[in-house]
Amino acid sequence: MSFNKEIFTVDLMLGIPESEDRSEWYSFMEPLLRDEESKKLFKMPAQYMFKDIPETGSHDDYVQYTLNQMDKHHIDVAMVGFHELSETKIHAQQNHPDRFIFDLPVNPNEGKQEAIRIRELHQKYDIRAVSAFPSGMYPQIPINNEKWHPIYETCIELDIPFFCCVGVPGPRIPMAPQKVELIDEVCWYFPELKFVMRHGAEPWVDLAVKLMLKYPNLYYSTSAFAPKHYPKAIINYANTRGSEKILYAGYFPMGLSLERIFEDLPNVDFNEDVWPKFLGENAKKLLKL
Repeated sequence: MSFNKEIFTVDLMLGIPESEDRSEWYSFMEPLLRDEESKKLFKMPAQYMFKDIPETGSHDDYVQYTLNQMDKHHIDVAMVGFHELSETKIHAQQNHPDRFIFDLPVNPNEGKQEAIRIRELHQKYDIRAVSAFPSGMYPQIPINNEKWHPIYETCIELDIPFFCCVGVPGPRIPMAPQKVELIDEVCWYFPELKFVMRHGAEPWVDLAVKLMLKYPNLYYSTSAFAPKHYPKAIINYANTRGSEKILYAGYFPMGLSLERIFEDLPNVDFNEDVWPKFLGENAKKLLKL
C-alpha cells in the first residue's frame, strides 16, 4: 500500500513529553513491581519488550515538538492521556484543539469521586474518552469488578468511549485483571458502553475477535504494537467483517518511534478500502471529531 497523505489520520495513543526524563509516567506502578530489573534498571516497566525506547531530548516547547513529530508523519489528530495538573497538556488542549484530543486515565479505587471527576473534566476540558490500565492499579481491579460500574455508567451518560488495556501486560505484574474473557460480562451488562481494547489482547486475540463479532460496541486499537507484529487474526477481521472495528493507535514516545511505526505500516496486509477507516474514519466516528 502506498500511503495517501490526504488520508485523515488519528493516533489514538500518543504522549506529549514534559521533560527529557519520562520515568514519572510510571511511578503509579511502583507498588506492584517486585523484580529488581523492573524497579531499578528499566526506563519504562516493559522495556524488555521494546528494542529502542525513543529519546525525545530536551525542548523549550514540548507541545510544538510533538506537533512537529505529528506533521512529519501526517498525523492529523492525536489522543493524549490528560491530567488536570499538567500545564503542558492544558496548553495543548487550549491552543491546539484541532490537533489534540484527550482521554482521561481513571482509577476506580477512588470510588464514586472518580465518576464526578470525569464529568467535571469532560465539561471543562472536552475530554473525549476515559482510559484504564486494570493490571497497573494498586490494588488491581479486574475489568468486570463492580467498582468500575460508576465509571462505565458515566461513560454511557456522556456518550464517550472507554479505552482499556487487555491481555497479558508488558510490565511484570499480574495479568488476571485484564483477561479478555472478562470483557464479555461488561459488554453484556452495559450494552451501550463503547469499549475499546488496548495493547493487543494477547494471547486471547481469537477470543477478542469473537467478542467483537458478538458485541456491536466493542472495538480494538493497535496501541503498543509495531505494525509488523499486528496479530493476523486482527488483520483478517479488519479485511472481512471488522473494517469499522479496528482503529490505529501508536505508542510514541512510550515505546515506539513514529519512524518505526510508519515505516512498518505499508507492509500490513489490509485491503485498500480498510486503510482510511483504520487510520482515521473509525476514530472520527467513535469520538465525534
